[in-house]
Amino acid sequence: MRRPMTIAIDGPMGAGKGTIARLLAQRLGYRYVDTGAMYRAIAWKALQTGVDLHDRHAVAELARHTQIRLEPAEGGMRVMCDGEDVTAAIRSLEVNAAVSAVASNPGVRSVLTERQRQLALSGGLVMEGRDIGTVVLPHADLKIYLDASLDERARRRWEELRDRGEDVPLDEVKEILRRDDEVATAREVAPLRRAPDAHRIDTTGKTPEQVIEEILGLARNSR
Repeated sequence: MRRPMTIAIDGPMGAGKGTIARLLAQRLGYRYVDTGAMYRAIAWKALQTGVDLHDRHAVAELARHTQIRLEPAEGGMRVMCDGEDVTAAIRSLEVNAAVSAVASNPGVRSVLTERQRQLALSGGLVMEGRDIGTVVLPHADLKIYLDASLDERARRRWEELRDRGEDVPLDEVKEILRRDDEVATAREVAPLRRAPDAHRIDTTGKTPEQVIEEILGLARNSR
């Protein structure tokens, strides 16, 4: 019997990582893990408790003492933070603007990277984030780097916010993504970049099903 694969999916905000990884996991019968949700949960917790996002030591200590559970749920994954369901709350514009400071914190990344590696020990998993193929799971069976134009990514995120009742100008969303790209690619610890052995897929103008079929083809060829 073949061992279940470990699939790493990376890429910038709005490239479609969440949708693609979630649907791919469903197709394969694998567990779906959104590592970005873990950083968002810490950002949400810091905002709720008044911890200064730029106080690296304080935020790292917060991460060490915050329990985050990722639970399978209909349509994807439920995020529990110290027993509270924050699945919707961590997708707010306020958290969007705060998460870069958390994700660039070396202490936070050390804590969450270890937790993410533990989740992947048994395989049969699709894990998505910014540094999965480069840092968290450098020996993943299949690595995918999803990308899309900034305009496309901003439109997708704007539609997500609109569907949740958040009326945010498209230009403002685009600027948040642009700043996030700058921080993610320039940070000292685990910057966003494509792993040398990752397959790059541009999702601009493609349906999720088209992207998933492309990844499934790559998965079959990697066996």
